[in-house]
Amino acid sequence: MLEAGSSKQGIQVISRAVKVLRALEGKPDGLSLSAIANEVDLPRSTVQRIVGALATEGFLISASPTSRVRLGPSLVSLGSAAKVDIDRVILPYMKRLSKEIEETVDLSVQDGNAMIFIDQVIADSQKLRAVSGVGDAFPIHSCANGKAILASKPDNEVAAILANASFTKLTPYTLSEASSLQLEIEKIRKKGVAFDREEHCEGVCAIGIAIEDPYGRNIAISIPIPSVRFNRNKREISDKLIEYKAIIEKALGASLQ
Repeated sequence: MLEAGSSKQGIQVISRAVKVLRALEGKPDGLSLSAIANEVDLPRSTVQRIVGALATEGFLISASPTSRVRLGPSLVSLGSAAKVDIDRVILPYMKRLSKEIEETVDLSVQDGNAMIFIDQVIADSQKLRAVSGVGDAFPIHSCANGKAILASKPDNEVAAILANASFTKLTPYTLSEASSLQLEIEKIRKKGVAFDREEHCEGVCAIGIAIEDPYGRNIAISIPIPSVRFNRNKREISDKLIEYKAIIEKALGASLQ
């Protein structure tokens, strides 16, 4: 049995290793040991030991002959396994939700300034239905799932994303300025759900909600709805999305145990 001191020390080591990995996230050219030490506020000697251990397991690899390191291939396989697990856990609830509301249900993930659709359940009960193709990428500012993700982030992260956004006006209703989108984000934070009112495609609206993912991915569930059904059904579907958000997040947390 581990003593209390040993247990705390082990947790500290894991925490520091995670900080090192996060410092290298989004840096394909890698960082030097000194740069990592500055990022995580740890002594260079400590970072060197952590980097050595992570490299042994394939979580880090050399990025240059000058001792820069970057994320390694072992993380890719872990990430793929996590994606499979998340899809496996979420899909049954997407099917149940789709059946209850008789609308298509989409699962998407943030990729920079876009939302990528990665899974979908189509409602066959409706003759007129809205369908987004799996693999499609929507600008984050123009869709309900994207706005829901933005609203789930702290203001500094939102500002960083919007600073690189193109704000392409896809329809007459697209929010094409950072100030108007920021006001929309504040409303979403209060309501809990995000709306796309023909902002990505005329004739199609959507309701979206961000899902807290234990693996750290920025994922969202959204319901695309033909405009003719949107207003009369948006309250009921919004309530259902909030209900299923809690169910799905509980299921994702349980899947880790």
